[in-house]
Amino acid sequence: MTDPQNPALLVTSRRAQGCPFEPASELTALREQGDLPTVSGEHPFLGHFDVRAVTRYADVRAMSTHGHLSAGANVDPDGPRTLFNQPGFLLSYDGPEHTRLRRMLTGAFTVRRLQQMRPWIEQIVSAQLDAMQEAGPVADLVQAYALPIPSLVICELLGVPYTDRADFQHRSAVLLDSTRTAEEQIANYAGMHAYMGELVTRLRAEPGDSLLGEVVGKHGDDVTDEELIGFGNLLLIAGHETTSNMIALGTLVLVQNPEQLAAVRDDDEVTTPAVEELLRYLSIVSQIGRHATTDLDVTGHAIAAGERLTLSILAANQDPELVGRDAGLDVHRKPVPHLAFGFGPHQCLGQQLARIELKVALPALLRRFPTLRLALPFEQIDFRVLSPVYGLMSLPLTW
Repeated sequence: MTDPQNPALLVTSRRAQGCPFEPASELTALREQGDLPTVSGEHPFLGHFDVRAVTRYADVRAMSTHGHLSAGANVDPDGPRTLFNQPGFLLSYDGPEHTRLRRMLTGAFTVRRLQQMRPWIEQIVSAQLDAMQEAGPVADLVQAYALPIPSLVICELLGVPYTDRADFQHRSAVLLDSTRTAEEQIANYAGMHAYMGELVTRLRAEPGDSLLGEVVGKHGDDVTDEELIGFGNLLLIAGHETTSNMIALGTLVLVQNPEQLAAVRDDDEVTTPAVEELLRYLSIVSQIGRHATTDLDVTGHAIAAGERLTLSILAANQDPELVGRDAGLDVHRKPVPHLAFGFGPHQCLGQQLARIELKVALPALLRRFPTLRLALPFEQIDFRVLSPVYGLMSLPLTW
């Protein structure tokens, strides 16, 4: 099992030794202090850096919405393109410009529209289950189920050919690998940029009815090609990486808790609270960054202009203030206002789509294979640690 306390990780995203679903003991200790201690990290573009750790639920929530705690970085037109140095990448914007760009996409993610997609998502899930069953009683859930479902969905939404999935999945994996050098990341993103640029060129000529095509049709004169490339790469990566890791990691934690697995499998009324609880408990996007644009005081904490902060979603979602003293997994728990999708203006656009995919994929898997279990010892599972999206490299299961 990959060590969840790898020193290359910021403490605000480390998992517990022996229980790689929950916060590490040193992260819990930081939350109990109540202040904003300074912690250190490494980044391929930033090098060694210091940030102040925000770990309490109330603090993370407040700082996610504060107007002088910026989520983004100014795009440098003369610098090499990277995901964060890309026009249209929403996480690099704040204020009116962020609002302008985000509004172009919100219509595609309304609850009503996404609910209309549910029968189609159910068909995708059923087809993947049929393929797993036909292939035999052992499967890597990541490759056979967790990754294909959201990849098929986001490809259809964006108008990306599913036959190109191997390429974009590989590039996404490199992008989210924090061990890669700056040179490797720049080269990798150049490929992503070129691919999405070709798609944007086709959509300019013939928008069609895909999500990006609709943006071109409705806002074509107000959005640049570079912004469309940023939209496309953000949605393509976020649309399959986060949900696929939730499906795989959620399945693993349920397999490790048979009574809770049975509840999700056998009772439709448990589905919604179970999905919300898994999102909270696993917190696969473990942390988000902010930096102060001026001197300020937030929830009693003095923060100087220019200081960087790391907001620990992992610690906040396990805070007794949110869930009481028992923060362990409980699929019967009444849903709480967790921060798995962030909070405030940068809250995840695709959260309702992710919820639908999880509500369909998890119960369907457990019902199709009621004897689902690990095909190897738990200690041999390879966790995806050195990535901003926590998850699994693979998950061999049998039934």
